[in-house]
Amino acid sequence: MFYYADPTFLLLIPAILFSLYAQTKISSTFQRYSRVASRRGYTASDVARRILDMNGLHDVRIERVRGNLTDHYDPRHRVLRLSDTVHNSTSIAALGVAAHEAGHAVQHSTGYVPLMMRNTIAPVASFGSNLSWFLIMIGLLMNSLQLIQMGIIFFLAVVVFQVITLPVEFNASSRAIAMLTDSGVISSDEVGPARKVLSAAALTYVAAALTAVLQLLRFVLLANRRRD
Repeated sequence: MFYYADPTFLLLIPAILFSLYAQTKISSTFQRYSRVASRRGYTASDVARRILDMNGLHDVRIERVRGNLTDHYDPRHRVLRLSDTVHNSTSIAALGVAAHEAGHAVQHSTGYVPLMMRNTIAPVASFGSNLSWFLIMIGLLMNSLQLIQMGIIFFLAVVVFQVITLPVEFNASSRAIAMLTDSGVISSDEVGPARKVLSAAALTYVAAALTAVLQLLRFVLLANRRRD
């Protein structure tokens, strides 16, 4: 609501442009390789089950969930959920996504530190995201530096969450490529396309982290303007 009279909003333009690029990249890359079936014919759910079992995670269930690219691993219930477009697909793109989510399950079982940190801070970041905007907007309307500073402190949790997410996602993708190869579900010449899908997906997390950092910088500048 205060964007139009606020030149600091210009700081977000690079993040907005990069986010649009990242979304376009993952969409086009996934669509491209979702049309390329893996030679060995495994479905994404087959691959996820195989990788989980290889790592002794027999108790982790695999469920189908509605949506497109809504795939995720739920550490609280130890469930790996694959979307409608991935679950029964034999495409290189689907196999890459399934292996990536299985990578998160392996991270969880081995106590991968960045993942544990992200899971711990997630509730704080969710709460801080909502409260920070409220405090900052009220602070701007009331010209209250104290409220803006409180909002910035809460928003720091969001930034930390997004930054910690980067090594978590990169590591899950690295594990995915290694496990796809070690499990024998894809051939050597299919590794490249799978890596392209996961690399494109990683851009969305980079975009989210960049947006959070630039938004924090913007809030700090707004606070400094109120101090002056």
